[in-house]
Amino acid sequence: METELKLCLTEADLPRLLTHPLLAAGARSQRLLNTYFDTPNLALQQRRMAVRERLAGDQWLLTVKTAGQSTHGLSRRQEWEAPATPGALQFDILVDDTTLAAELMAMKPHLSALFCTDFERQRWVIHHAGARVEVALDQGHIHVPGTDLSESLLELELELLSGPEETLMALANLLRQTPQGPVRLTPSDVSKAQRGMALWQRTH
Repeated sequence: METELKLCLTEADLPRLLTHPLLAAGARSQRLLNTYFDTPNLALQQRRMAVRERLAGDQWLLTVKTAGQSTHGLSRRQEWEAPATPGALQFDILVDDTTLAAELMAMKPHLSALFCTDFERQRWVIHHAGARVEVALDQGHIHVPGTDLSESLLELELELLSGPEETLMALANLLRQTPQGPVRLTPSDVSKAQRGMALWQRTH
């Protein structure tokens, strides 16, 4: 189960955010290349699910996310992710929900790549108020291969690794106050997959 708080920010606020003392320890950075799949009749979108292949460094990962719930930027959803062979889409190995795995394997022959995200992720792990939280700053773009459709991506994600859920909101409030002045961190219920799908639908 993934629990995270998604926050949008502007290029103007980014330098101030990076002066925050909680982010002073420095971040691990990694480029993440992601491809999202669906069927011609958008069966995954109809179920508010996402299937993604990710290249992180030299490792390929296959990810499945269920619909879940998202309110004021705070989302809870089931997620499966593991190392994989690109293009194999072995859902029967990845997903331990046997019914869902069988449904995805039945969809597999009809899945094709629709859109991609390409971004640099800066990652911090912060201990706060009895919780352990991954703070991820993503900067890059979403695009539809074979077209000139693209839009920028700049967002902050706070993912709860352990501890009380309310810490995510408390930590977001702390990050809004920096030595250089306040930072606007706006909760968003729109995932990268939803943004990519909206971009892809402009081609159809």
